[in-house]
Amino acid sequence: MADQKHPLCFVAFLLLLNLHGESMAKEVVPVGVVLDLNSPVGGVAERCISMALSDFYAVNDDYNTRLALLTMDSGNDVIAAASAALDLMKNEEVHAIIGPQSSAQAKFVIELGRKAQVPIISFSATSPSLTPAQNPFFIRTALDDSAEVKAIAAIVKAYGWREIVLIYEDTDYGNGLIPYLMDAFEEIETRVPYRIVIPPSSNNSEIAKEIKKLRETNARIFLVHTTTSLGSELFVLANNAGMMREGYAWIITEGLSALVDPLGPKVKESMQGVLGLRPYIPRSKQLEDFKRRWKRNLTSSKPNVKVTGLNLFGLWAYDTAWALAMAVEKAGIMHSGFLKKNASRSNVDLAALGISETGQTLLDTILTTEFQGVSGKFHLIKGQLEPSAFEILNVIGETERIIGYWTRQTGLSQELDDTGEVAYSISKVRLKQPIWPGDTTNEPAKLRIGVPVRKGFDEFLKVEWDPHTNKPIISGFSHDVFLAVLKTLPFPLSYEFIPFMNKDRQSAGTYDELTYQIKLQKYDAVVGDTTIVANRSLYVDFTLPYSESGVSMVVLVKDEEKNNFWIFLKPLSLDLWLTTGAAFVITGLVIWVLEHRMNSEFRGPPDQQLGMIFWFSFSTMVFAHRERMVSNWSRFVMIIWFFVVLILTQSYTASLASMLTVQRLQPTFVDVKEIRSNGYFVGYQNNSFVKGLLIKQLNFNESKLKTYSTPEEYHEALLKGISNGGVAAIFDEIPYIKLFLAKYCSKYTMVGPTYKTDGFGFDCSCVSSGLPTRIFFSPTHFKGNP
Repeated sequence: MADQKHPLCFVAFLLLLNLHGESMAKEVVPVGVVLDLNSPVGGVAERCISMALSDFYAVNDDYNTRLALLTMDSGNDVIAAASAALDLMKNEEVHAIIGPQSSAQAKFVIELGRKAQVPIISFSATSPSLTPAQNPFFIRTALDDSAEVKAIAAIVKAYGWREIVLIYEDTDYGNGLIPYLMDAFEEIETRVPYRIVIPPSSNNSEIAKEIKKLRETNARIFLVHTTTSLGSELFVLANNAGMMREGYAWIITEGLSALVDPLGPKVKESMQGVLGLRPYIPRSKQLEDFKRRWKRNLTSSKPNVKVTGLNLFGLWAYDTAWALAMAVEKAGIMHSGFLKKNASRSNVDLAALGISETGQTLLDTILTTEFQGVSGKFHLIKGQLEPSAFEILNVIGETERIIGYWTRQTGLSQELDDTGEVAYSISKVRLKQPIWPGDTTNEPAKLRIGVPVRKGFDEFLKVEWDPHTNKPIISGFSHDVFLAVLKTLPFPLSYEFIPFMNKDRQSAGTYDELTYQIKLQKYDAVVGDTTIVANRSLYVDFTLPYSESGVSMVVLVKDEEKNNFWIFLKPLSLDLWLTTGAAFVITGLVIWVLEHRMNSEFRGPPDQQLGMIFWFSFSTMVFAHRERMVSNWSRFVMIIWFFVVLILTQSYTASLASMLTVQRLQPTFVDVKEIRSNGYFVGYQNNSFVKGLLIKQLNFNESKLKTYSTPEEYHEALLKGISNGGVAAIFDEIPYIKLFLAKYCSKYTMVGPTYKTDGFGFDCSCVSSGLPTRIFFSPTHFKGNP
């Protein structure tokens, strides 16, 4: 029996010896992990790191090193994260630390890593304020937030948004991106009128106050750069405030876009129509296999820890662990430790913090490590990942829909192009149609332009209705000027015309009431024949005027020469007629005296010689004389007489032609005081500010004022005159008067002084409306316009 036991013991001894030999052959390398384990990022990342090491050593079983993870929970606290990192370096002598999770935590941990020369590898500290260039022992296995700035600017420019409001949290993560965004928006001439900074400790009531402020500004384009916890609360409250409806646009940065899937149904319901931007993860067999295994193992081995769906940071965490395991093996780390400065039992004694013997070697190895990971190619440039492309998502229903991509080479596109043949463009037509908040395809932040609905003077603005679409069709001079200005803008502008009318499609009020709608935030601007006056400037801004200015008076004219039979005598005065007649007689007499003694044709009976005197001088005007003159003195007199007759006939003809073709029109009234003192009625255009001018400035009694709408009504009222229920004069702005006179130029005239106004102008909101309408109409844009 004893002999049988000896072989069994020998075999057991050999097995133990073999196992001990294998364990001795594998170098265990301690690595710290600092995460917020109860957050959506931390819980997923912890599991992904564990899966990465299992997968790595399953494939590379012959490697001599094994990473031993020492995981510590930061509890979303900066001090706790720093304390955990210090403990891992001082007491556990870890060779590297994966984490911490946030940029604020990383700021302190990176400094500890620099002192101990321990690489700090973060897959989620994305703030541009933390750079590997300034922190030599910091490695970012993620994209710097500033990498997405140009893609965000491309989206904003593509949709022609000229103002955008930034909402971000008051942390290193939130503040770090803002300078880059401001520079990018300045480059595309997009203003940032408001910046809402929300402390991460804010409760719902404090966030709601900020949202209320935004709603009062009438801003409609927002960019949100927050963490998941704050962003979730923000969108729920914004939805409750009615700011997730049609007319609004929201863009979220990578920090929220990367976590859209794990968000709860209530948050997703509040984010419908939001546009997001996140790094593009290329499809691969390795990624699909990892996703399948993730779904199978979704239930955590720790039942009390809630693990949400897979996210981008989880993929980066997986590749980070894989890269670190690969680098540790390549660096050949064996039996290395820390060079101690001072011995101390305290976990927070910085003076006792040693220096890693392998830190620099491991750092250099990680920076040169390359492989194809689940998130794409792992290749660090200047200590961090470089972006290849961004995908643009649109939150719809329970998930998101990819509507396009952005790359540095091609700009915006519906599909990624690897050939390099597609030209760079940031046109929105290269994106799929997004579904905007309010479940609509209508673009948000269109310029809502109010237009007056009026009867008459259609040449300035006319509103008609399409019988098929039932949409308004706008035409007229004011409309044409507006479109001409839009063509000069360096960016596209979305707008819609909204007639100012009641349910019967009639004018809903005066021009003062129309412009006041801008203050009430029903319109962003008004396009039409709106006059720039002081009281309207109290609540709206006006562009430069685009028409002639002033108010004047138009009256009926009377023709003093009408049906005058003796008008042919009017060109010459009585004295001139008498002088001319005398000249004819004297000239004939002088010629007779000089010729009758030498020229037989000037002789004969007395009555014949008398007739010759008158006939010879008068016939000079129409034909040559039959009688020949023999005296040189006679010829000299006739030369002088020819010039006199020529000048006389030309002057007479011109004067008579002028009288016959240009009627001598005289206004019936020229003085406003005369009209007012006699109590005559005057007219003005319906819904015009001219009524106030007549009452307050010209002191007319309101009972003596009549309103008219069309040139035809003007004509009828003036034609009736003061005795037949008409008016003595019509007061209106010069552009209207000129248009009226163009139709009835022979019957009326503009008289009296011109009362100064600033002309027609487009008006817009004094308060930001999401679109800076006033800057659209600068002096450059109006140059050359009437």
